[in-house]
Amino acid sequence: MKDHVAEYTAKTARSRALHEEALRVMPGGNSRTTTFFDPYPFYLVRGEGARMWDADGIERLDFNGNYTSLILGHAPAAVVKAVQEVAASGMSFPGPTEHEIRLAEVLTRRIPSLETLRFTNSGTEATMNAVRVARAFTGRAKIAKFEGAYHGTHDWVLVSVAPDLAAAGNRRRPKPVPSSSGIPKEIVKNVVVLPWNDADACEKILAKEGPSLAALLVDPLLGIGGVIPPAGGFLERLRAATAQQGIVLIFDEVISFRVAPGGAQERFGVRPDLTTLGKIIGGGLPVGAFGGRADVMGAYDPRKGGARISHGGTFNANPLTMAAGLATLAELTPAAYARLDALGDRLRAGVTALLRKKKLAAQVSGLGSLFCLHWTRKRLTDYRASRPADPAMPLRVFMGLLNEGIVLSQRGMGACSLAMTDADVDRFVDALGRIV
Repeated sequence: MKDHVAEYTAKTARSRALHEEALRVMPGGNSRTTTFFDPYPFYLVRGEGARMWDADGIERLDFNGNYTSLILGHAPAAVVKAVQEVAASGMSFPGPTEHEIRLAEVLTRRIPSLETLRFTNSGTEATMNAVRVARAFTGRAKIAKFEGAYHGTHDWVLVSVAPDLAAAGNRRRPKPVPSSSGIPKEIVKNVVVLPWNDADACEKILAKEGPSLAALLVDPLLGIGGVIPPAGGFLERLRAATAQQGIVLIFDEVISFRVAPGGAQERFGVRPDLTTLGKIIGGGLPVGAFGGRADVMGAYDPRKGGARISHGGTFNANPLTMAAGLATLAELTPAAYARLDALGDRLRAGVTALLRKKKLAAQVSGLGSLFCLHWTRKRLTDYRASRPADPAMPLRVFMGLLNEGIVLSQRGMGACSLAMTDADVDRFVDALGRIV
């Protein structure tokens, strides 16, 4: 690790200088904890296609994609043109625009479970509002989520995101563990935590807690927990159990929406009550959305005496984001999804062959264009199984790849974009081989 850091700092003097400036005006020097790493993050100045350039002029191949948001790559021409055209007429207004209708129409066509929806500015806001409307609809207070699942930064979901197993209790009945300081104990007590891919245990917990549960939040790929797809029949059993108990089933597809035109719910054939979206539907601009059953979403309808839930936001459905989202989704044709799948398959196959050749205790998971490196031999069933045997290994690999000119997330999660070629994928595999 010392060698990786020494090589990195030798190349990034300008980024170091910018970070020192930032420390004087921001805690830790930035506004996104996820982008920070020691000794300092690299500062970016330009992106084009599958590549980015930092403040020191270093070109980097981007398998992070702003944490899976940039499915077309950086600055795609169609999206840039759409944003420029709208910006020339005004960047935001104290009222709706037609762009909002058109993006909502596209999304409801792609996702049949989205009978109606509303837009927000982030995935965090989307899950926050989905949880709120589920509580309003059911009259219940508690929610359930999975251990190792991330659903944003509001209090109700910052529980058991990446818990210390010493405090997390039994695998089949995990204890809720706050994932941040400042989370009230009263909230933690009202969050029920489930084990991923253990349908029997989930059914028992949901049967016991059902009368008090408003919603079950599900990331269909357990993305942040390691891109671990559901076992056969798992999501179907969750759907049946929640329906039986009157629990609102929420699919958080902020990340997983990129695996098919209709998201993971299309790919797995399971229809949730509500869906939350973000990332790719904004074309690189801030965005979120939530929606689903019309009877549940009716709580936001301001007609007939006013909404039971007020939902504001100065920049909700701003025309720039709506236009960027429309332009992005227009590029995501069946052929585009096939290409994304092929890139992901090529990368995972290449990494798997490499790890076997090197006889390393490691593996790669994923689906479609998403993937995650795991430094363990354990069968990947849930968050606990995915934890690395050497906790420092993911960061060492991240730094090593960075010095090779390749950007991944620090935890080892990545995504292919349509701007990539087979040669880009092969470069990733070759670079990983040199590091390990």
